[in-house]
Amino acid sequence: MLSGGELRVIPARRVNCRWLMRGLILCVMALAPISLPRSAARAAEGVQTGSVTGLRLPRFVSLRFDKTNVREGPTKNHRTSWIYQRAGLPVEIIGEFDTWRRIRDSEGAEGWVLASLLSGRRTAFVAPWRKADVLPIYAKPGGSEVVAQLQSGVLANVKTCQANWCHVFGEGFDGFIQQGDLWGVYPEEPI
Repeated sequence: MLSGGELRVIPARRVNCRWLMRGLILCVMALAPISLPRSAARAAEGVQTGSVTGLRLPRFVSLRFDKTNVREGPTKNHRTSWIYQRAGLPVEIIGEFDTWRRIRDSEGAEGWVLASLLSGRRTAFVAPWRKADVLPIYAKPGGSEVVAQLQSGVLANVKTCQANWCHVFGEGFDGFIQQGDLWGVYPEEPI
């Protein structure tokens, strides 16, 4: 109302356009994708992630140094349970706390190590569960010409994995092995 009791008439088109624009803006805002933190987005997908890094758990890494202390808990005050004596051994990260990572080895032993003692370089053991077996390494994926024979438990560097075959190499060998014959990669994991 204006002063003096007069009513001002607003054309219907202007009112409808304003309300229409407000409604349209609200609809667009409602349909816009919501950006979630990486860990929240993965949790929504059903993927477990580390509370510190936001990376997938569990995941494989390797030991960075020849001497790696494994502790009972995630501090230097915890007792050393054992010491790994070889760089490059594959381990599985199964937990995170601050700068510490809970790991599991190929024999199922678990403990805590400093994250700085781990490397993202991928390595794997050749079928450690098949004691005294010998497995073929092929020139190409799919089982072509055999280029090497590796005994179970041999440590291999993993170059790539695709379509259930991994390209591995090490001292005296370079070729392809079935992904299911390695401990250090997950089934069907692309690398």
